[in-house]
Amino acid sequence: YTAQRDHLPLLRRCSDLRLGTWVTPRAATGAPPMVPHYGWIRPPYPTDLVPLIPEFLQRRRVGFTYPLRVLEELGIDRPAFAFLVGGVALQPDEGSHLEDAFNPYATVLDQWHGAAAVARGAGLVDEVGGRWRATPKGRALAARVRREADAYLGSLATIPVDELKQLAAMLGEALAATEASDLPRDHMARTARFIGDAAIPMVALENALFGLWAARDDAHMSAWREAGFDGPTFDVLTRIWRREAGTEAELVTRLTQQRPEDVQAALAQLRRDDLVQASDLTLTTRGSTARLEIEDETDRRFFAPWPEHVGAMAPWIAERLATVNAALLPAS
Repeated sequence: YTAQRDHLPLLRRCSDLRLGTWVTPRAATGAPPMVPHYGWIRPPYPTDLVPLIPEFLQRRRVGFTYPLRVLEELGIDRPAFAFLVGGVALQPDEGSHLEDAFNPYATVLDQWHGAAAVARGAGLVDEVGGRWRATPKGRALAARVRREADAYLGSLATIPVDELKQLAAMLGEALAATEASDLPRDHMARTARFIGDAAIPMVALENALFGLWAARDDAHMSAWREAGFDGPTFDVLTRIWRREAGTEAELVTRLTQQRPEDVQAALAQLRRDDLVQASDLTLTTRGSTARLEIEDETDRRFFAPWPEHVGAMAPWIAERLATVNAALLPAS
């Protein structure tokens, strides 16, 4: 782990926050005012909204064929296209390391090396000192894809336009409040480079949901980091919590983004910390408590900054978003 290994005292402090424990107001320290994590929406949080966000993001561009023309025009493949448009082009001008641009749970990033080489060969990205960044040609391509995506999204018919505008506006308010909070911005920072023309209602909805899903990532990552985990070790804990493997050998095959020895080392550490049973691949009571507390803390960090009136409309938001998702092409 990268931080403290006694997780439960921290988790008890997280529980105290539920009861209203406050940090020192930023105004009292002379820092710019920010919305705190806790206080605007109270539990129970509208967690039924959460799975609707990735469902939308998986479906909204299923029929978007423009990338196929780009692949043919530039002679690149889908992984190279994704490496640029879905990864490096969303990073700051100085670029970022692969683990920051893509997956905080991996110890092996070999799967991106081929895509990176193809994208660099096409003049779309370059690498300096281990940091990958988009070239001017790459930025121009990403902007062109964004414009084409806006036109495509504007052509979709889902729910009445007035309702779509209201849905996008309310989720946009939730995103704006979250961005103004003190939630870490590891992933939210990418939203500014992603957003399209908000005058198009479906694009405004995509902008809001992309940003909120990035915020959800930041809420989750900050929760497990504050509980004392690094990404790969926490991923091992989560796979066991979800009962994705019955044996250690099967667990290794599930975690293809980690080396077998890394999985085994994480598992040994989890057992030393009494989070995983020594005799089988199940969590101890302590491990189950820790993992559930992190999930609860993720919900608190994600939802608490939302304006109260948005929270009050959560049932309507969930119903309308589910209807939008149903009207989109099903994810393949």
